[in-house]
Amino acid sequence: MSSNLTESTLTLPDAIPKRVKRVGRPRWAIIGEQALELLIRISGISAIVFVLAIFFFVFKEALPVLYSHNFSIKEFLFSTQWYPTSVSNVRYGTFALLVGSVTVTLLSMAIAVPFGLGAAIYISEFCGPRQKETLKIIIELLAAIPSVVWGFIGLTVISKLITTITGTAVGVNLLNGSIILALMSVPIIVSIGEDALKAVPDSFREAGMAMGTTRWQLILRVLLPAAKNGLLAAVLLGVGRAVGETMAVLMATGHSVKIPHGVFDSVRTLTANIAAELGEAAAGSPHYRVLFLTGILLFVITFIVNLTADFVIRGIKRK
Repeated sequence: MSSNLTESTLTLPDAIPKRVKRVGRPRWAIIGEQALELLIRISGISAIVFVLAIFFFVFKEALPVLYSHNFSIKEFLFSTQWYPTSVSNVRYGTFALLVGSVTVTLLSMAIAVPFGLGAAIYISEFCGPRQKETLKIIIELLAAIPSVVWGFIGLTVISKLITTITGTAVGVNLLNGSIILALMSVPIIVSIGEDALKAVPDSFREAGMAMGTTRWQLILRVLLPAAKNGLLAAVLLGVGRAVGETMAVLMATGHSVKIPHGVFDSVRTLTANIAAELGEAAAGSPHYRVLFLTGILLFVITFIVNLTADFVIRGIKRK
């Protein structure tokens, strides 16, 4: 009997590969899987290649201006004087543009984050199935509105509301652009935030309710800490939306190169400045290359934002 067991035990592994080989998949299925895997690899590599190609193109167009005799990097970063077409005294100061971009983004996030996260919590935890689907469809429709339409709304509707309510002389200003960017960023924050809250396991909710917590205690002390990484990602995507927006802020902020001293002052952002002047700058001219250098400055800003977010997320994970 032991010899039979030993024989069957020794021969069984040899029999498995033969059986698998006989009932294996067709050759066309294996080739199709390999082709699909190759396509996925090419797609991943092509994304990296495209990003590097964009970086190379922007840097190639911008770097020659750094060696120009009438260009100063210190003036470019810290001067508020932007006169790129002056005949006698050309100045390329972007500090006022940088301050305009930062202030518009910060004010828009101060408006968008509370509303966005509040709407995400409401949809995730308080809505019924039918109401949830209706609200999600409406939010998706808001995200689909083109930025130029938002710009027209800021130029014709919100500007009149601002002048009527506040009595200010000009309605296209920092506040107008911030409201428009907040409305454009809220759908992204709501969508990503609701997904982050939905990803929290139901066992967390059940454990909190078993301990006798109220619904708000459950949200504040259980759900928000558990979904903090996803909620932070939602906020950062909203920041990216605000920083990179062009047409809406071009139409709604007044397009004035100056450092704002209040929410009713007109400003100009880096992106709006590039959009407004790149089409008029002669290709290869210092003005043309300085606009590309402004694009590099935007790259640096977004890199700092993403790097800071990465450090924050890693710190949260360690805790």
